[in-house]
Amino acid sequence: MSELVDALLAKPTAPAVAGRKTDPEKDFTRQIEVKGDSADVTVRAETFEETESAATDVLRGQGLDPAEWTVTGFRSSEWTMANGDTGVSTRFSFARRVSVAEVERPPLDDLLAAIEAHPLVHVRENRELGEHSFVVALGDMQFGKIDGDGVEGTLQRTIDCLDEAAALLEEYRARFDIEHVHIAWLGDHTEGFVSQGGANTWRTQLTLNEQIRLTRRVMLHALLLFAPVVQRLTMAAVPGNHGEAVRFMGKGVTRYDDSHDTESLIAVKDAADLNPERFSHVEFYVPDTDELTVVVECSGTVVAHAHGHQFRPGKHFDWWRGQAFGRSSAMHQADVLLAGHLHHEFIEADGPRTFIQVPSMESESTWFRHSKGSEGAPGLIVAVTKDGRVPVKEVVSQ
Repeated sequence: MSELVDALLAKPTAPAVAGRKTDPEKDFTRQIEVKGDSADVTVRAETFEETESAATDVLRGQGLDPAEWTVTGFRSSEWTMANGDTGVSTRFSFARRVSVAEVERPPLDDLLAAIEAHPLVHVRENRELGEHSFVVALGDMQFGKIDGDGVEGTLQRTIDCLDEAAALLEEYRARFDIEHVHIAWLGDHTEGFVSQGGANTWRTQLTLNEQIRLTRRVMLHALLLFAPVVQRLTMAAVPGNHGEAVRFMGKGVTRYDDSHDTESLIAVKDAADLNPERFSHVEFYVPDTDELTVVVECSGTVVAHAHGHQFRPGKHFDWWRGQAFGRSSAMHQADVLLAGHLHHEFIEADGPRTFIQVPSMESESTWFRHSKGSEGAPGLIVAVTKDGRVPVKEVVSQ
């Protein structure tokens, strides 16, 4: 294509996330597991002799006297180091030579007295320093749908929840150093006419353009709400199944990124670009060509976004692991995965990684209520994050 066409079709895709640098104190170079009078130590080094010496150093580093332990077995294997050379990984099994004498029972009365004497602290006096990010995650408005309290109810709820999220930002600033807000638009903002082969057409009150217009202006409201109060504002959108632009015979026939959900945010970016003096600190991100996910760095936390229709209910971590296995995917760097699609709040951690599924913004799916009996619990989720941790997760509802 010509340079002009390329420029007009350009999308605000997220920059690649750099790989984390190896930290010997955090990455796996040594490991110890102690159970009573037995211990297993695994270490990596360039030669077997170095692993044997390192194993006793690990014992010593844990406050254990190597003279009190004896090696009862080992298992050694080779591994490839970062520079391409071959190293040795060895697992040593140790047994304690002599059982340690029973430790004297601590003075329980003194411990209880210390608890009673400790002053109660009711107010957090100092906020946690270091830049934190405030995340606002929402999706599944499905504007145009007749279900529940309809278009009017969903629109008012979305605006009210965004306003409440802005108020909560000021409250959390009393606890955390927050100068970055990230807004995640997680798909299905329009009801569209492609779902279920068009079977939802009669129950959809707005035209497609009207649905898109509401989506675009809600995104614009969020931009105008948060941009004046932060040093950095990021907004990311991913495609949902209802937002797909074209389907023939119930199947998608264009690229995976061809979505009204993401195009609405691109339109808001085009408007913001007209006033760089006011919005130069705002960044917009959508998936790259033919992609469905996007990752954004938020104060040292890599936040991934997906609508949720790519994986089955309850299989989010299986899908995440599969995506992380691909060399071209940035999902292996992700600390947090945000998703929508299933219309209810669900949060789960697996080691250092956190999955956050947001509720829908529509009040209910009438079909689901007839099928399962469950009514909706609409809202959005706000979170505070830094360096992979997510100490705050709160549902905002109206």
